[in-house]
Amino acid sequence: MYAQNIETDQTGADDAAFQARIDAGIKVEPKDPMPAGYRKTLIRQIGQHAHSEVVGQLPEGNWITRAPSLERKLILLAKVQDEAGHGLYLYCACETLGISRDELTEKLLSGEMKYSSIFNYPTLTWADMGAVGWLVDGAAIMNQVPLQRCSYGPYSRAMVRICKEESFHQRQGYSIMMNMAFGTPEQKEMAQDALNRFWYPSLMMFGPSDKDSVHSAQSMRWKIKMNGNDELRQKFVNETVPQADYLGLKVPDDKLQWNEAKQGYDFSEPDWNEFYQVVKGNGPCNRERLEARREAWEGGQWFRDGLMAYAAKETRRRAAA
Repeated sequence: MYAQNIETDQTGADDAAFQARIDAGIKVEPKDPMPAGYRKTLIRQIGQHAHSEVVGQLPEGNWITRAPSLERKLILLAKVQDEAGHGLYLYCACETLGISRDELTEKLLSGEMKYSSIFNYPTLTWADMGAVGWLVDGAAIMNQVPLQRCSYGPYSRAMVRICKEESFHQRQGYSIMMNMAFGTPEQKEMAQDALNRFWYPSLMMFGPSDKDSVHSAQSMRWKIKMNGNDELRQKFVNETVPQADYLGLKVPDDKLQWNEAKQGYDFSEPDWNEFYQVVKGNGPCNRERLEARREAWEGGQWFRDGLMAYAAKETRRRAAA
């Protein structure tokens, strides 16, 4: 595999010189010298991002056959396919750092690597497909658009296409919520229920407050991250609340109010105890999600073996020609 053929010991870069390069806006490429910590941080972030894209197919794939029309089935199917593609781009970007996709998957299944906590919540109604697109993909876009300027070249380039496709996903979700909110009273009630359940898990997607985040400060110095968690969460709330108002839906936060001084909304923090419980594997669907990935990985072993056997056969054929 490509990841096994590249040099993986280029971790002796002078930290000051490396930081000067980062500060100058020069992209870091796979074979460039880089500090071990920089490589490790990228593997953690890109790997968990890739896992999130793949696991994120599960709560939506559950609704493909139950979507209310053929058009909605086709749209949702296309979206799930996009998420698979995003995972592929990101696994490929991570492999340039000297770790194979097999290793990344093993880290996921062992619990060493995580994925976004939001995908451990169930999708109970069709309105949840709207909430996932509108809120979850909306939060993802808020996180990911700045990553197009990430200092690591393969990651930043992968994010260009991913962000374009995620913008369609967000619009698709908002379209569902519009149809529900402007539909029958029962449909509007269903949309409100989905907003109630996904609002705080969506706020959690930005990670803990900057003061409690272990990795944020260093990641921002290296320009692996471009913005703080709290800054992005505030921006998400500021942009999403007017959208909810347009739909005639109420954000489930009694403390929500416009703050003229900061030109943004004051809002309640999520339940961080719940967040850490979900991250530790105690969320509503943690075991179900990991078991689905384990079954897919083990069930696909025969196919991966076949691909490798065919590749070896082709190598021998070319060598003999």
